[in-house]
Amino acid sequence: MSGPDATAELLRIEITDEAGVFAVRRAGRAVAAEVGLDHQDQVRVATALSEAGRELQSCAETVAVAFRLDRGRRPGLVVELDLVPRTSMAGADACQAAVARLMSAVEREDRPGGGVRVRLRKNLPAGAAPPAEADLDGLRARLRRLEPVPALEELRTQNADLMAALEDLQRQKDELRDLNSELEQTNRGVMALYGEISEELAETNRGVVALYADLEEKSGQLREAGEAKNRFWANVSHELRTPVNGVLGLTRLLLDPAADPLTGEQRHQITLIGDAGGTLLTLVDELLDMARAERGGVAARAAPVPVPALLDELAELLRPMAEEAGLALVVDADAAPPIIVTDAEMLTRILRNLVGNGLKFTAEGEVRITARAEPRHTEFAVSDTGAGIPAADRERVFEEFYRVPGSAAGGTGLGLPYALRLARALGGDLLLDSTLGEGTTVTLRLPPYRRLAELDLGHVLVADDDATTRLVLRGLVEDGGARVTEAADGRAALDTVAADRPDLVLLDLRMPVLDGYDVLARLPSGIPVVLVTSADVSPAGDPRLARAGALLGKDRIHPETLADAIRRAKEGGAGAGGDGR
Repeated sequence: MSGPDATAELLRIEITDEAGVFAVRRAGRAVAAEVGLDHQDQVRVATALSEAGRELQSCAETVAVAFRLDRGRRPGLVVELDLVPRTSMAGADACQAAVARLMSAVEREDRPGGGVRVRLRKNLPAGAAPPAEADLDGLRARLRRLEPVPALEELRTQNADLMAALEDLQRQKDELRDLNSELEQTNRGVMALYGEISEELAETNRGVVALYADLEEKSGQLREAGEAKNRFWANVSHELRTPVNGVLGLTRLLLDPAADPLTGEQRHQITLIGDAGGTLLTLVDELLDMARAERGGVAARAAPVPVPALLDELAELLRPMAEEAGLALVVDADAAPPIIVTDAEMLTRILRNLVGNGLKFTAEGEVRITARAEPRHTEFAVSDTGAGIPAADRERVFEEFYRVPGSAAGGTGLGLPYALRLARALGGDLLLDSTLGEGTTVTLRLPPYRRLAELDLGHVLVADDDATTRLVLRGLVEDGGARVTEAADGRAALDTVAADRPDLVLLDLRMPVLDGYDVLARLPSGIPVVLVTSADVSPAGDPRLARAGALLGKDRIHPETLADAIRRAKEGGAGAGGDGR
């Protein structure tokens, strides 16, 4: 709800007796009509003010009523009732639930000096424009000319409203009776048609069941074969590491200047053995990485990553390899975003793999790393001046163990498939473009980083029983331009959603009254949800969490990680860029 400074006052009235209650009811209906509420909402506002005014007047000598027009982002009529209670407000508190069903929002606020303010709000219909600023003075003048009416006259007005509602109810009842009659006739036709096709359907179902059983059996066999392949890769790779490391260790000992002298031919042959052992160890490491990736062992841990610093470190690491190959390694980060939210280790592995491929398959020229921020993604492009890849092989290079025919450089055929798996684990993709005789460019596309202020947060509900977490989250999203409502338990969270639908929910799973699982199950569709929790859960492994759009651990709450989780939730899925834990 917008603060008082964002509203324009239209009318003030005091309630001191029953006649004042009638006057406030009549004024509420008139103001509702003037600001653009339809007939039914005018009756709801008048009824809510009548109920609230009567109960509050019984608790205090005077109730001051102010009608305000909120012309902010979500226009609406705001009514503030101020009083200093002289008796218990238990009756007024009980009345609040009934009033809340008639209004868009109801709030109670304790004021200095023992005063109480009850604020009622009724939103204008979506798309409706509130009265212009230039029309407000005329509107106030018309409202001030409202004449008091006798209680009997107001009672006649209420009865007229009730009669109109009853007539509308009777009309709907007659329409429903006619509709039921039509449905009964339609149902008889549907049942006759169902009887004709049920036998054919049963026969078809028997065939589908048999086919499904066969597919299940084949799927089981394929799953077992895949698991066996992964076990084989992992076991063989582990078994190979020990003898390969032994071979490499012996070659280092033989080539040590302190060892017995070798002939030139012996040194050459031992060097070849060491090179072959190094190649074999690289293959073993890549097999292990691929086995982990296929078992789902690659999970991204999103965190803020400074892009220029990461590229500088990568260049320092790989420049000796480029110099040894007689190539230039160039980093172009002029258009790079200063920061993205992703897994730094996995991003480094992908880029190191792509640059290593470029250095391996380029005879002369350069390998260039370019980073740039695009509107829909962040791009990292690795370009080389090598021989290029034939058009027929450009898709197949992402297949495991595939090598381009006629390529003189070595390789296992696992580098690009592994990089592609990591890219998709980060919520991105790899694209390849190549021209024979000119070179190859492999582009990594990752989801873009958006600051909280760029996400159009609107109304955010923070539901968490921990006051410190609520305070931290509130501060972050308010800095991003959000209007924040807090709830300390699941029941309060659902009540807030019903009264004033939020644009985003930041939800803890461990809460009293109703926990986060119950809240998720009862939330209306279309509201993005970010789980902000210390619970050890995974949206991919728990079907109860499928409603959530992103997961953020409480130990990883930062402006950047929160912005990334909200972006993923608003885009409709938790898969992009990991779960933030």
